[in-house]
Amino acid sequence: MNKKDLLSTLWIFVTFNYLYCDLIGLMDSSLLKQYLTGKVEGMEINPLFLFYAGILMEIPISMILFSRILPNKSNVWANILASFIKTFVMIITLFIGSFTIYYAFFAAIEIMTTMFIFGYSIKWLREGNRVSLL
Repeated sequence: MNKKDLLSTLWIFVTFNYLYCDLIGLMDSSLLKQYLTGKVEGMEINPLFLFYAGILMEIPISMILFSRILPNKSNVWANILASFIKTFVMIITLFIGSFTIYYAFFAAIEIMTTMFIFGYSIKWLREGNRVSLL
């Protein structure tokens, strides 16, 4: 598998994990009751919050495509930036709200995947510095 295909596949994998974790969260009756009030774990779920959440989810979704179509040099940097942002955000979310075992499970998978993408992209960047990233 070439680098672009692998990175795209990893973004598909992590995106499904983000989405399924959110879906399971909606099955959690204590959280569902809060969603219906518009306030979850003390955070107000308003249109601006949902807009920012949409931006955060668009990062891995767009990386599925960008990993396949961007030229190598842009691809490396996009993967480094996107994986850094998503890893950082996921680590922060572990300290927000109440602990649930299902969230910790998915968060561990998501963080490991985006850290792998980050490391793999750094390795690709270093290889590219030895050989042109054309």
